[in-house]
Amino acid sequence: MRGCCSGGDTVSDIHLDDAVLAALQDVMEDEYPILLDTFVADSEERLRLLHEATAEGDAQGLRLAAHSFKGSCSNMGAVLLASLCKELEDAGRREVLDPAPALIEQIEREFAIVRILFKSERQRYRV
Repeated sequence: MRGCCSGGDTVSDIHLDDAVLAALQDVMEDEYPILLDTFVADSEERLRLLHEATAEGDAQGLRLAAHSFKGSCSNMGAVLLASLCKELEDAGRREVLDPAPALIEQIEREFAIVRILFKSERQRYRV
């Protein structure tokens, strides 16, 4: 019944926590694909907010946006993405914005991988 994230070591293991996805699928049942789609759409907006806060030099806005994104990534089992968001949140908390552009670039790269994995998970769930 599970898709890409069941059993065995795969490249997705470093990006997604299989146990979290299994629990979400169990709880969400038929709504699971909608949850995946919602996460992807929300994440795109969160990335926009990270860029906006950085461009405006808004450390507090950056911290809040990174914190929010971190929570949603954690809830979805995107562990590496959550970790990167935590680094960005910490930079915002310290009001040190110099590392923000490079961290956001890393977050974008990791999100691109997670998005592909979630789309693959969604496709397999349909079958």
